[in-house]
Amino acid sequence: MRILLVEDDETLNHSLAFQLEAEGFLVDTCRDGEEALYYMEEHIHDLVLLDRMLPLLSGTQVLERMRAQGDQTPVILITALGTLDDKVTGLDLGADDYLVKPFAFQELMARIRCVTRRPRKLLHHEQLSLGNITYRLADNTLTGPLCTCSVSGREGNLLEAFLRSPGQTLSRTLLLTKVWGMDSDVEEGNLDNYIHFLRRRLKTVGSSVRIRTVRGVGYCIE
Repeated sequence: MRILLVEDDETLNHSLAFQLEAEGFLVDTCRDGEEALYYMEEHIHDLVLLDRMLPLLSGTQVLERMRAQGDQTPVILITALGTLDDKVTGLDLGADDYLVKPFAFQELMARIRCVTRRPRKLLHHEQLSLGNITYRLADNTLTGPLCTCSVSGREGNLLEAFLRSPGQTLSRTLLLTKVWGMDSDVEEGNLDNYIHFLRRRLKTVGSSVRIRTVRGVGYCIE
């Protein structure tokens, strides 16, 4: 699982990143609201830990903009503002949870587990496109110049990971985490099998989109 940690306190930022990485998460960090929005444009994170009081743009402004743009990535607001009104405002703007400082790391981990096991709310018309293909998340269908075909759940998760990061090389570890989960003991060969399945699907629908192998690293869709 890949987490975006947005916290302007340098000490807390480093401490949380270190602890999260020790738990097996991939962590990207930033310290102001504008940089957070820049990271979010990449659509590569599974969860955002968002401080409310940030330079340049506040956490609530960041949250409001990302939701207005249709970004439904789960967000846990982390803040020293713990009044009822503060919590209600944050939740109404689209936060999935609200954690008040100071907090124990064990509580943060519990909230991460709670938020990430909730089913993601998908709009029935949500779709991802690249080149001459379109993938509909609601019904796991892939459409290309020749036809439309169905893909399996794991194929769909893998394809979604690629289509949210076009042109980027995604590591094998990241893809295994996104498709099979952080705690899975799945063998790496399974990833290669599903890459093979996806390549066949792309060929079936007549697409010019290709999944390229980056030796020693992972794969890239282009």
